[in-house]
Amino acid sequence: MKAERWLELKEIVGGALDLPDEKRAAYLDQACGRNAELRGDALVPRPLEHRSRIAAVRACGEYPGPVPGDGGLADGAPGWENAGMPDRVEPFVVRVDEAALEDLRDRLRRARWPEREPVGDWSQGVPLDYLRELCAYWADGYDWRATEARLNQIPQFTTAVDGLDIHFLHVRSPHPGAVPLVMTHGWPGSFLEFEQVLGPLADPAAHGADAAAGVFDVVVPSLPGYGFSGKPATPGWDIHRIARAWAELMTRLGYERFLAVGSDWGTSVSTSLALQHPGRLLGVHLVPPLAPPDRTATDLTSDERAALADLDQRSRTGSGYSAIQGTRPQTIGYSLTDSPAGLCAWIVEKLWAWTDHPGDLSQVLTADQVLDNITLYWLTATGASAARLYWESIAQVTGWFTSAAGDTVTVPAACSIFPEEVPRPSRRQAERRFANIVYWNQPARGGHFAAWEQPRLFTSEVRAAAHCCIPVRKI
Repeated sequence: MKAERWLELKEIVGGALDLPDEKRAAYLDQACGRNAELRGDALVPRPLEHRSRIAAVRACGEYPGPVPGDGGLADGAPGWENAGMPDRVEPFVVRVDEAALEDLRDRLRRARWPEREPVGDWSQGVPLDYLRELCAYWADGYDWRATEARLNQIPQFTTAVDGLDIHFLHVRSPHPGAVPLVMTHGWPGSFLEFEQVLGPLADPAAHGADAAAGVFDVVVPSLPGYGFSGKPATPGWDIHRIARAWAELMTRLGYERFLAVGSDWGTSVSTSLALQHPGRLLGVHLVPPLAPPDRTATDLTSDERAALADLDQRSRTGSGYSAIQGTRPQTIGYSLTDSPAGLCAWIVEKLWAWTDHPGDLSQVLTADQVLDNITLYWLTATGASAARLYWESIAQVTGWFTSAAGDTVTVPAACSIFPEEVPRPSRRQAERRFANIVYWNQPARGGHFAAWEQPRLFTSEVRAAAHCCIPVRKI
């Protein structure tokens, strides 16, 4: 193992030197998996008490030793076996060249705009004035460096799974008995959807809640082709292969049993995990579960009729993006990776349409939150690679919530159906596919991006889901 590798790791965790003493230990516990500590400016071993050496290696990568003359990190710590191991877990830091940010600003300032829409609403897409104002702020007001610094306070890692680099957040709880939890995002979101729930789930006591409410070790992977994960170079990375990759990731992190939570694509990936690895799941928390309506039923409730009407309306007027990404992701990808204004419009339309707000998106997501996510897509040039997941899986997933339920899921299932979500199956519809529903709730507020829009409500839903799932299946 090269000394430079550990010098890089020291740089990653070296940010802890600038933290107050009371925060430094917690940060390093997260970044190093509780297996190293900072002494002066050196990262040195901690005794391994409750986990095996191999599990510790899998949790935080190679072990540091002294660099002569540097007081820091170097080659070949005695007794550590995973140098060169293909399942190595590497710390990750977000670093964006200033030239990339300048290029983004320049493109925004030179954007070529179409004429104004001839309607007075969003029925033809994002209104010109709205987008121009947002892009002007993106060019001359938005601060990616602040976002970058904030994200680098969250423990982030990469590891190669099935030949592809997977980026993930890994926030360990300081409390004993934490439940392992893998949360999966969707499109056009990212790991940023879950940023505000990481702390409350891992350390509720530090966020004004009782630890007895439930504590979690939280893992948030970036989907293949999204964010800082690798981009598949060959077909085949569908939801089922992603689910298998997540199972391997959790194994690599030392978690034999875990809870799977997901929304959008994350719902389908979590469901696939339940189908392929039922023995490993404590349960699934689906936001929402995917199950088709019964169009022939004569006793539909008013809620079922309203949900069916919303689903049909979405299919008629709001699914063009899915048809394009599901059939020609490469074609739309050229625009999404070349024009930041085009990318912004493509994403913000769905954020505006799918969130629960009174006509003003900023009531639930600030401009900075919106641009954090869009900037992530831009800087990683993932417009095309993210769209390809539709080419891989949207036909099957659409069938799951429109016509055919698919295989029966037997693991404990917790279901949260937020009021502005589409689809919104009823419990009796979901029970035709999910045979062991242990929790069902319809929160008062929230849409498609529940964790992002309503982090407190979402956190409460996860805690309630875990409480109901785990007594059914003990770790």
